[in-house]
Amino acid sequence: MLKLGILGLGEGRSTMSAALQSNKWELKTVCDRNLEMCKHRAKEFDFHQYTTEYSDLLNDPEIDVIAIYTPDHLHADHIKQALLAGKHVVCTKPLLNDLSQAKELLEVSARAGRKLFVGQSSRFFEPMKRQRSDYEEGVIGDLVTIEAYYHADHRWFLEKPWALEKSFKWLYGGLSHPVDLVRWYMPDIEEVMGYGMLSPNGVKGGLKNEDTMHFIFKAKDGRIARVSGVYTGPVQPVLRDSEMSCILRGTEGCSQGDYMDLRYAVTTNTGEEKIITFEHKLKHYFRFEGKSHHAGEYQNYLEYFADCIEQDKTAYPDLKEGIGTIALLNAMEKSLQTGAPVKVADILQQHDLAGL
Repeated sequence: MLKLGILGLGEGRSTMSAALQSNKWELKTVCDRNLEMCKHRAKEFDFHQYTTEYSDLLNDPEIDVIAIYTPDHLHADHIKQALLAGKHVVCTKPLLNDLSQAKELLEVSARAGRKLFVGQSSRFFEPMKRQRSDYEEGVIGDLVTIEAYYHADHRWFLEKPWALEKSFKWLYGGLSHPVDLVRWYMPDIEEVMGYGMLSPNGVKGGLKNEDTMHFIFKAKDGRIARVSGVYTGPVQPVLRDSEMSCILRGTEGCSQGDYMDLRYAVTTNTGEEKIITFEHKLKHYFRFEGKSHHAGEYQNYLEYFADCIEQDKTAYPDLKEGIGTIALLNAMEKSLQTGAPVKVADILQQHDLAGL
């Protein structure tokens, strides 16, 4: 059984629940610089091994893995410290807020010989797991194109002071989910073109960056994909649509995984049409306040990572794939700024990451 330390107990709440309920993990110590947050989580989970010093996790020889859920701009330093301390790492998305330290992290990771896994939780949601399984079994034939989106009424975010800062961007905080789903199936995105705007609700609420965006991707083999995100307006009833969805269109069929609704639809290569729901797993996936914390996905990905460590296999998305996603997001941001197509290779070249 692997022993886990958790850094950051906001989003790390779901990981605490996941580790405590998993038979593959032992939660050793949790950490947050806010002592009151530590006390709150200790009471919530009746788990009292907490500290406000990250060094306590780094210096504990019993901890095998550190899970990082700190603000995005701190990820690079926290990852580096964990790897240098000989720990495997789970880091929430987005992996980095820029690529300035990406090359150094690749070098540190290679020297340390430890695994890094990006916690792209949406890959580990039941409909997306079924969609992937069907895809790998050839149920929809050869993949032709992908449409992925994340449309949510997140006006409640505007009550958080940090959401109104210039540094907060829905491009990274929101679109990183559907972008990752596209890269899961179409990893070699070559060029991106997109437009964005700040909606009237976003302007009224005080947002500084785009909350409404649409992009087209082109892969190296010529295939195309579409990604969109809209974050500060009403959404469709869940019976009609989901906040996030991934549609795969193939030569012989088509599939759609919905999120956060436990719903999957597929037209198979035999012409059969199926809509499958996974409501019996509702309590596994959503453990706190309705659907505000999707702890089941975290347990799924922690157990996947445990298996990869024990079998010495690469856990995907790994560090290289995570950096590639950030490069793609950077290219998307540049396209928003310039109104022109942007090649991902140019972004990588700027940071001495050519060939990644």
